[in-house]
Amino acid sequence: MDISLFYIFLPIVALLYAAVGHGGASGYLALMSLFAFVPDQMRPTALVLNLFVAGIAFIYFAKSGHFKFKTFAVFALASIPMAFLGGTFEIDATIYKLILAVFLLLSVAKMTGLLDVFMKKEDYDSPSKSASFPIGLSVGAAIGFFSGLIGIGGGIILSPVILLMRWGTAKEAAAVSALFIWVNSISGLLGQYSENNLSLHPQTWLMIILVVLGGLIGGFIGSKKLNNKKLRYLLSFMLLAAALKLIFDS
Repeated sequence: MDISLFYIFLPIVALLYAAVGHGGASGYLALMSLFAFVPDQMRPTALVLNLFVAGIAFIYFAKSGHFKFKTFAVFALASIPMAFLGGTFEIDATIYKLILAVFLLLSVAKMTGLLDVFMKKEDYDSPSKSASFPIGLSVGAAIGFFSGLIGIGGGIILSPVILLMRWGTAKEAAAVSALFIWVNSISGLLGQYSENNLSLHPQTWLMIILVVLGGLIGGFIGSKKLNNKKLRYLLSFMLLAAALKLIFDS
C-alpha cells in the first residue's frame, strides 16, 4: 500500500485513542503491520508515540478533575517494574504476531462496545469503590509485563477492568489509564534500551508530529465532549484487518 496512507491514518488513530484516555500503541502497531514495517522497529516506535499521546490525554483528563491517584498507584506499583522486565525480552516473531493479534482483537472489542455487554450503565456513572490493593497489584503486574513485551501501554485492558470492578467512572478510568500507559511506555523503553533492543523507525520524528496533532484534538474531545462512534468503527475495522493479517502471516 502507498505509505502516504499510513501518515494520513496515523493522526486519526491518535485522535480516537486520546479521546478515550489511551496512547494508541495498539493502533500504531496495527498500522505498521498493515504497511509491513520491520518488526524490530515496531515495538519501540509505538511506545515512543504512546508517550506523547498518552501524556496529552492525561493532561486533558486530569485538568478536568477526573484523575484518581490512589487508583493509579495500585496498578502502577507492580506494572512499572514488570514493563521494564517485559522490555528486556526478545520475542520470536511468530509468537509476537499472535500475541499482538490478541491485543488488537481486545482493542476492537473495546472500540466497538462489545465489552459493554458485561457492564451496566451504573458501572460508567455511579460513585466508585476503592481499588483492591492485591487485585490491583496482580492486574498491574500482568498488564505491565505484556506492555513491555509487545510495545503497548496496557490501557486497553486496564480501562475495562476499572469499569467492571466499579473502581472508577468512564472518565476516571480514562485519566488513570492515560498515566498508566505513560509510565509503562517509559519503563518498557528503558527495558529495551538496557538490552540494546531499541531501534526506532527513521521517520519517528514525523510520526510524533502527526500523533501530537491528533492527540491534542482527541484529548479535548474526550475530556469535554462525546466521541464519534462512526470513526471508532472505522478504526475497529482497521484493527481487525491488522489482527487477521498477523494471524495468517504467523
